[in-house]
Amino acid sequence: MTPVDPSSPDTDPCRDTLPEPEQPSGPGLFGDAPATPPARTAAGTQPYRVLARQYRPRHFDDLIGQDALVRTLRNAFALNRVAHAFMLTGVRGVGKTTTARIIARALNCTGIDGQGGPTADPCGVCPNCTAILADRHPDVVEMDAASRTGVDDVREIIEATRFRPLQARTKVFIIDEVHMLSRNAFNALLKTLEEPPPHVTFIFATTELRKVPVTVLSRCQRFDLRRIDAEVLSAHFSRILEQEGVSASPQALALIARAADGSVRDGLSLLDQAIAQNDPGIPISEAQVADMLGLADRGMVLDLLEVLMAGDTASALAVTDTAHARGADLGMVLQDLLELIHTLTRLKTIPHLRTAPGMAEAERLRGSALADRLAMPVLGRAWQMLLKGIAEVEAAPDRRAAAEMVLIRLCYVADLPPPAELVRRLTGAPGTQQPGYQGGGVVAPSPPSSSPTASSTGFRAIAGGIMSGGSGAATARQPHAMADSVPDVPVPVFHSFREVAQFVESRREAMLHAHLLHNVHLVRFAPPVIELRLESNVPHTLPAQLAALLGEANGQRWTIALSSAPGEPTLAEQGRAAGESRLAQASNHPVVRAILNAFPGARLGTVIDSTVDVYGLTRETHADPGMMTASPILGGGHGDRFDSLDEIPGDPDDGPGFAPLDAEPADDPSGDAFPGLNRPTQSEQS
Repeated sequence: MTPVDPSSPDTDPCRDTLPEPEQPSGPGLFGDAPATPPARTAAGTQPYRVLARQYRPRHFDDLIGQDALVRTLRNAFALNRVAHAFMLTGVRGVGKTTTARIIARALNCTGIDGQGGPTADPCGVCPNCTAILADRHPDVVEMDAASRTGVDDVREIIEATRFRPLQARTKVFIIDEVHMLSRNAFNALLKTLEEPPPHVTFIFATTELRKVPVTVLSRCQRFDLRRIDAEVLSAHFSRILEQEGVSASPQALALIARAADGSVRDGLSLLDQAIAQNDPGIPISEAQVADMLGLADRGMVLDLLEVLMAGDTASALAVTDTAHARGADLGMVLQDLLELIHTLTRLKTIPHLRTAPGMAEAERLRGSALADRLAMPVLGRAWQMLLKGIAEVEAAPDRRAAAEMVLIRLCYVADLPPPAELVRRLTGAPGTQQPGYQGGGVVAPSPPSSSPTASSTGFRAIAGGIMSGGSGAATARQPHAMADSVPDVPVPVFHSFREVAQFVESRREAMLHAHLLHNVHLVRFAPPVIELRLESNVPHTLPAQLAALLGEANGQRWTIALSSAPGEPTLAEQGRAAGESRLAQASNHPVVRAILNAFPGARLGTVIDSTVDVYGLTRETHADPGMMTASPILGGGHGDRFDSLDEIPGDPDDGPGFAPLDAEPADDPSGDAFPGLNRPTQSEQS
């Protein structure tokens, strides 16, 4: 007989007599509490997901603008040559983390039937794909290196690589912003990164590749993700808006794409904001996007550049006041001007860009016309001034005031001629400027007017004290008058070392000239090479100083070599020797001896010879007159100068210029015993 369990419900004698307790259906213990319905949104039961997350690519084909990356990874999966470590680098929002997740799914996809292997086209429905998409797969670990930078965090990853995957085929470690890891963390990762287990794959993402050690880069397969072109971004945004049921003008999408600066995520965030700002059912306009971004209208920027290049300061400030009243940041206006200058320069240098499909109609028409009117020096000068002005605006306490000062400066120099044209105007040389040249390089479609107003306008930019006042005709004649007063400066040609010394003296290099005169011995003169011997008191910088001075004079590269050879005497020594020789020759002349005999106690002083140069040496016939100086350093005294002693007046048969000593004095009212000799006049004696 089987024993009966008294605890069994079938044997409970009170089972049929005790009623079941009632389920609570009324108010709770603490009073009435209405039932809370599940959270719902106006659009549906799920909370809103931003466009950047909702339209995140799930396959390699969904990546835009990364053709090289997609082609390489597809071939790697097809050939079963997938690397064990990847380094994805690029600016923000171009798809680094998205690519890493696609690689993780491609490595672990099992297909719809659960039997598939690694593939470049993950199915998206298998357990591994769905878990990775939901960010809850145990074998795909994502770590943000910006918040976990230490070696202990890396040690956890190294320990995890020792164990096989729990569910997937490959354990994938995705480390974002890997450049934020510390040096010790990188060093701890090197060995595992070089020889990882066969079931481990590392995927690194960074925006600062230069901060990643080279030892880490050499162990990874590197991919540089490109910035997305504005045209590609605009087309991508248009497809997304079509799926969202929202319309927008192409100009508005172009503004968003330009503001995104090649980043898909930034562009989608701006697109989300534009959709929320716009009224339902109304297309998103360019004006609304410009107002949202704090930008000036493109047409307004073109208007501003035109009045700036015309030098109209009042109109330029009026345009900026209007832009500021609309909420535009004047610093951003300068950025827009800088971008427009770059666009005009490209249109001027590459004409076929005017038919490019991605260019706005306003830039195509007005920009092309403005590029034709502005000369290249004007565009380059405006670019430099705006580039410097933007930095000033960023550092200024009042951005608006700083931006207005930049624009005023730009107006002031807008019609300033280029340096070459300014020199041609001042010297009166024949110009080679373009037809219709005006002011600072603006090329007008017709020749410039010859009226006084037009003439004076061309030189208005020089009114800093060089030219001012006067009528237009007088201003127009000013360059020719200046051209007549500007002499032609010949390029000196040096035939001897003496000419070099004379040139140095003419340049007012007193110390250098003194050394060349007294302390330098010439060994060899073979321009542009000069070999010298210097005395001990000469500074060691003399060769370089002399070479620089000569090179500046004639444009040649001179070499001043030092030698230990004796060389010639110095110029001062040669001059003294030549002076002593002339003095001895004059002392032995019969006329001089006769004079000395006639005047006891007289002595011969300085011999003045017009055939010698300033150094007391015979003048060189090939010397350049332009290099000679008129300041004598030897000679002196009173009396007439003769080219030689033989030119003294007198009878050539009786000697050079004197009567015989035994002759009777001539009947001269002045009582001169030597009538043949020219005496100083009364004024000369005084």
